[in-house]
Amino acid sequence: MNRLLSSARTLAPLAALFLLAGCDDYALLFPKGDIGLQERSLILIALGIMLAVVIPVIILTLVFAWRYRASNTNATYAPKWAHSNGIEFVIWTIPCLIVLFLAVMIWQTTHKLDPYQPLESKVPPVRVEVVALNWKWLFIYPDYGIATVNELPIPAGTPINFKLTADSIMNSFFIPHLGSQVYAMGGMQTQLHLIADQPGIYPGRSSAYSGSGFSDMHFKAVATDRATFDAWVRKVQHSQLVLDKASYTELAKPSIKNAPTTYARVDPKLFDDIVNQYMPAMTHPTHDMAKMAMVEGPMCGPQRAKSAE
Repeated sequence: MNRLLSSARTLAPLAALFLLAGCDDYALLFPKGDIGLQERSLILIALGIMLAVVIPVIILTLVFAWRYRASNTNATYAPKWAHSNGIEFVIWTIPCLIVLFLAVMIWQTTHKLDPYQPLESKVPPVRVEVVALNWKWLFIYPDYGIATVNELPIPAGTPINFKLTADSIMNSFFIPHLGSQVYAMGGMQTQLHLIADQPGIYPGRSSAYSGSGFSDMHFKAVATDRATFDAWVRKVQHSQLVLDKASYTELAKPSIKNAPTTYARVDPKLFDDIVNQYMPAMTHPTHDMAKMAMVEGPMCGPQRAKSAE
C-alpha cells in the first residue's frame, strides 16, 4: 500500500504537467474571450447536471446489486411489491426539475449567446469580412481597405464583427479560444461577434469537412494591443499586392498550406460580389415567371379549365 501511494505521489506532478501541456487541445475549457467564458460556463453546468444524475444512478446500482444479492438472507424479499408513493415522487420530481432548469437556461443562453447579436462595448468594433476558400481563409477589413490570407490580426479588448460567406463549398469558421463557431455558405451571408480579452495567438480552423485540403485549413488569430494593431494596418496599407477581381480569381483556385499573405487596395465590392455570384441563376426563373403572370394575369376557374383543354 505504501509503495502504491509513493508511486501515485511521483506520477501526480507528471500527470499535471501532461494536462497543462495539452491545454491547446482543450481550448474550449481555457477561453480567452467573453463569449468563450460564457460557453465554458454552459458546458460545465450541463456537465454538472449530467453527473448529478449519472453518479447517483451508478452508486445506487452497485448498492442495490450488493444489498439484494442472492447470498444476503437479511435483505427483504418482497416478490409481490408493486407501488411506492415515495419512490414515484422522487423518480418524477427530479427529472421534471432538471428539465425545467434546462429549459430556462437554454432560453436565456440561446438569446444571450446569439452569434448575430452585437457585443456591448464602449470601444467601436472592427469589421471583418470572412471568405472560406478552397482551402484557405480570406479576411477583408473593409474599413481599412486591406485583406489577409490565413492570418487574422485583431485588437484585444475590441469587439470583432464578422460577416461570413464561402466561395463554393460550405465551411465552418471556428476560433475555439474565443467562442462560437458559425457556418460560411456560398451565396449566403452569416454573422458572428467575438472579442479577445487579452493579447495572444489563438488557433483558428475549419470545423466542417470540405474536401481533400480540409485538414490544412488553419489560420492564426493574432490579438495585440490597439497601438500594435494600428501600426500593422498602416504597414499593410503600403503593401504592393492588390486584391481586385482578377487577383481574387487567381487566389480562389484550390490550394493548400498557403503562407499568410497581406493585400492593400482591396476592391470595396469584393465581398458582396462573392456573396452574389450565384444570384443570377437563382433569380432569373422567378423573374421570368413574374413577368408572365403580369402579362397573362392569374389563371383560375374557367380560364384554367380552358387552358387544360
